[in-house]
Formats: sequence, C-alpha cells, structure tokens
Amino acid sequence: MNPTTFKPSGWRPARRTALFVLITAGAASPLQAADELPDLIQRVRPSVQSVGFYKETNTPRFGFRGTAFAVGDGNMLVTNAHVVATTTDVGPDSVLMVNVRDASGNDQLRRASLLAQDNAHDLALLRVDGPALPALNLRQEADAPVREGQTVVFMGYPLGAALGFAPVTHRGMVSAIRPVAIPSPTATQLDARTAARIRGGAFELYQLDATAYPGNSGGPLFDVSTGRVIGVVNMVTLKGTRESALSQPSGISYAIPARHVLELLAQQPAR
Repeated sequence: MNPTTFKPSGWRPARRTALFVLITAGAASPLQAADELPDLIQRVRPSVQSVGFYKETNTPRFGFRGTAFAVGDGNMLVTNAHVVATTTDVGPDSVLMVNVRDASGNDQLRRASLLAQDNAHDLALLRVDGPALPALNLRQEADAPVREGQTVVFMGYPLGAALGFAPVTHRGMVSAIRPVAIPSPTATQLDARTAARIRGGAFELYQLDATAYPGNSGGPLFDVSTGRVIGVVNMVTLKGTRESALSQPSGISYAIPARHVLELLAQQPAR
C-alpha cells in the first residue's frame, strides 16, 4: 500500500457530517420557516384590521380604504397617510372608523381618530375606541438588519369588500432595498407629497417580489423568522407611475421600513 495515499477509514465522512451539523445549527432551514408560518399568521391576525370612513347616507355605509395594525398599547394603529386622507368622497359628516373582526368572525365598527401623521413617509397613527387589540412587535434598531433575499410575509385586505373583510396573507422576499425615486418637479408632477419628499430627501423602501393590491396599503410586513414587523406595505410610492395594480399586476410591491413607525411613536406623549 502506498503510504502517501492512505487515509484512515471513516475520516472524510466524519468531516462532512461535522460540517453539515455546523451549517444547519447556525441557520433556520426553509422547512422550519414554513412550519412556523401558520402559527405566525394565527398570532398576528387579530391585530390586523380594516379602516375606512363611515357615512350614514352612503351605500355601503362603511367605505373601506385600507389596512391598519395595532401597536403600542393596542389602541394605537398604524396605516398609510393616504389611506386616511380626506378626498372628494369623504364629506364633513364622514367618520373615520376601524372595522374590528373578532375571533368568531363578527365585525364591529369602532370610531377612530388621527393622532399623528408623517406625510413624507406616508404613515399615519390612529387611536381606536374600545378594548385594546393585541399589539404587534416592531423591528428595533438593535435587531439584525433587513437583507435582500430575506423571506417575508404581509397581511391585509386586498380589494376590500370585494373579497370580504377577512385578512389575507402573501409570502415573498425582499428583492431589493432601494431609495425612493424623486421625479423631477414639473407643473403636473409636483404635488404636496412630492414636495415633502424633496424637502426631506430620499429614503429607502423595501421592494418585494409579491403582489399587493389596493386594500393592502397600511398592512404589516413581517420577518418570518422573528415575527416582528419590519415594514408597512405602501401602494402609492413609485407604483402610481410604474404599474397598474389591477389591470397589469407586476408582482412588485413596496414597503416602508418600520424605523419610521418607531420615530412616529416616539413623538407621542406618554399616557
């Protein structure tokens, strides 16, 4: 036997086994993430509600506008600023409401008020009457950074009443982290939101490879591995000039990083 080629029996398989154990111990597998997802959905569902305006003479009386989710003390909800913006179909006698669905599937309209809004990042903070909802945990700055390729899910009410007021979950990944593209201000492009972004400078958005629809706006974006909210789904930023969400869905959606929600919450007085 040639001594230069001899290797003890079992040496190479043992090395491979040790390497496999080291790799699998350091990261959750896709199968593990898939197993955790149903539990995550059930846990967060009571925190995600629909928001709109109620008017006695309208048909339907509750005009759905988007999604909101509970944070803080459970009576505060986060959504997009454009979801609760006053438009031509919202009169002075319209009332901001949150449609709260309980575990039995019963709907209850609760009056809400606008606590604060951040138009530059299209965020709004509401306070809703009644018992507190389960508050969701937001990603903190000390947590691991959000990365491209990270598996995420978002929950909301796509198309609102057309599909029924039951929250729907979509799964995807963070396909890119990119700054908002500020259009050149012209007579037709320069609106209040664009002006605010020009003053505040560009900020990053999470680009997702999952399709969101009207009604998903304001919904939470979750990190599957931790269950924390890492962003707020937004259908206005960039989408209005690039894709038509209904007739030609692109499979690309955007979310606002949760750090901007933390900044909005930090501005609220202690209760």
